[in-house]
Amino acid sequence: MEWRDEGIILGTRRHGETSAILELMTREHGRHMGLVRGGRSRRMQPLLQAGNRVDVIWRARIDEHLGMMQVEPVSFSAARLIEQPVALYGLQLAASHLRLLPERDPHQNLFETLAIILEHCEDTLIAGELLVRFEVMMLEELGFGLDLKRCASTGTDQNLTYVSPKSGRAVSRDAGAPWADKLLAMPPFMVNSSVRAASLAEIVAAFRLTSFFFTRHVWEPRAQRPPEARDGFLNAVARSLSNSAICPS
Repeated sequence: MEWRDEGIILGTRRHGETSAILELMTREHGRHMGLVRGGRSRRMQPLLQAGNRVDVIWRARIDEHLGMMQVEPVSFSAARLIEQPVALYGLQLAASHLRLLPERDPHQNLFETLAIILEHCEDTLIAGELLVRFEVMMLEELGFGLDLKRCASTGTDQNLTYVSPKSGRAVSRDAGAPWADKLLAMPPFMVNSSVRAASLAEIVAAFRLTSFFFTRHVWEPRAQRPPEARDGFLNAVARSLSNSAICPS
C-alpha cells in the first residue's frame, strides 16, 4: 500500500529512541498517523512541528498497519504560529475537533478550512470567525448540522437573528421576538459569508452557540469535556483585541 498527499501537522509523539509518530490532517486521506524514522533527529525536529505543511508519502504492507511516512516541507508555519497565542490555540482547538472524526476518513473541506485559518491567524477577528465556521462544519461532518439559511417558522432568509436550541434551525428577529430569552443569539457573520465578524462579543456569541450543540450532541454523549484549547483560544482573542485597542497600528 502506498499513497502521496499533502498534509498539515497536528502533532507528534516519541517512538523509541530515534523515531516519532506523526499525526497529519491530509487533503485526501483525512486525519492520518504514521511512523517517521529518525523523526527525533536535529534535522527532522524543525520540520515535524504542529502547523507545518508537508508533502507526505505513506507506505504499509497492508492498509490496517500504522505505516511509514516520508515527509518533505511545503511551508514552515510553526515558528510563526508559536509566537501568536491566537494561532497556537486555534490550531490546538482545530486538532481536538478533528480527533472526534474516525481516522483516515477524508474531509477535504476541513483540510482546506484549516489551511485558511493558519494563513489568516494574524487577523484576530478573522481567525475567530474562521474557527466558528470550522466548528459549524465539524457539527455537519459529525451528523449534527445546523440549518442557518432560512427561518424555521416563516421560511424567510431575512433578519435571521436566532437559532432554536431544539431544532438547530435559524429563526428570524420578528418570529423569535416572543421567545428571545429561550433562543440562541446568532451573529450576522454566521448567516452571510460576505459579512465579517465585527467584535469580540460576536465571536463569543457564536462560540456559545456552537458550544451548545457540541455539548448536547458530542461531548456529553461521549463523556468528554470541551477542549481546554477552546477557552485558551477565546482568552487569546480577547487579549489580542484589547492590546490592539490600547496600541492601535
